[in-house]
This record gives sequence, C-alpha cells and structure tokens, in this order.
Amino acid sequence: MTRRALLSGLVLAAAALPAFGATAQLPAAIDVPGATTVATFHAVGAQLYECKAGTDGKLAWAFREPIASLILDGKTVGRHFAGPTWEDTDGSAVVAKASGNAPGKTKNDVAWLKLDVTNHSGSGVLADVATVQRINTSGGSLQGKCSKAGDIRAVPYSADYVFLRK
Repeated sequence: MTRRALLSGLVLAAAALPAFGATAQLPAAIDVPGATTVATFHAVGAQLYECKAGTDGKLAWAFREPIASLILDGKTVGRHFAGPTWEDTDGSAVVAKASGNAPGKTKNDVAWLKLDVTNHSGSGVLADVATVQRINTSGGSLQGKCSKAGDIRAVPYSADYVFLRK
C-alpha cells in the first residue's frame, strides 16, 4: 500500500473522530504565556507505531511517526509528518521537538504537546513560528501487545495544532 493510499484511507477513518472545541485554559506544561497565535490548523490522520523489542527483549509498540493532513476552513492547507514536521502549502515548514506534555482527555487520546521549533524553511505563514502546541486530541493512542517485530499499526487521530511566535 502506498503512503498516499494509506493517508487517504486514514483521513476518511479519522474524519469520524469527534473534534473538540477551543480550550479555555491550557495545562501549564504546554502553555506559552505571551506568545501570539500565527495559525491554528486541524489535523486528521494517523499515529504510526512499530512493533519493536525493548531493552528487556520483550516486544512492544513504539511510536514511529505521524501522518496527517492539516485543514483550515474545510480545505487541506498542509501536511504533518515525521520529524515532527509541519508543512504549509505556501512552502513554509517547521521541524520541532517536544518540550512539554499533558495527558489527552482519555486513555485513547495521544498527549497534548508543546514543541519548540528547531528548524524553519520557506518564507510563508510558518516562517516565524517558535512553538507548536498539539491540543484537543482525539484517538491516536495504541494499547496492547504486539507479536511480530516490524509490524506497523496506524491509529486514526485528530488534533488541533496551534503555531505561535514570541
């Protein structure tokens, strides 16, 4: 199955996940006081996991990468993929690393994150972003055992990504 076909199928599956409204107050671990919002995109896609042996030799699911479409006003405006990277259709992109997290609303929801931007490219909407927040997550968390090293599982998710500048 091609990556494009996988994403298309996952977008359809994740579209059924509920989207939560804006959050009145963010957990302290992911808050960025004084920052200005540059853009907020809704993401629909999947969190990919791979079955790997841990340091104890036991097989367990390990996060591999996200794959999602970024949506604004019902239109796809970018994509989110390994890095983690967010790329806008205007050619601007950011890569970031996690610097804070808070639990999702349920055990099935991936954590809310604060990510510090480590790399920029392009001169569009994401050009001066310093921090990315992942909030309002739905789905994406994988529980349970795996039995064969190398197996990959895609778990549908949705989230809102807030792009901030200082």
